[in-house]
Amino acid sequence: SNINIVCIHLAQNGLVGYHPATDNQLFLVLQGDGWVRGENQNPVAITIGQAAFWQAGEWHESGTEHGMMAMVIEGKTLNPARDMRPLDVL
Repeated sequence: SNINIVCIHLAQNGLVGYHPATDNQLFLVLQGDGWVRGENQNPVAITIGQAAFWQAGEWHESGTEHGMMAMVIEGKTLNPARDMRPLDVL
């Protein structure tokens, strides 16, 4: 399966407008903070080390007031519950 990984930077008041996910998508915040929302239309705050997951075809949007950098990982077979393991907190 093909997995695409990109890093995006949203400047102050940046927005990735409301659109459907082409494939399953993991949005992982690397720097800054902002918000994400899915089809339920309710924005949810997100910050460094947190992630959002959208399934293929799911409408979503993300934005920030202060700036945010995120790693976006996309793929038809991407499944965080299967592919990622939680880290133990020391």
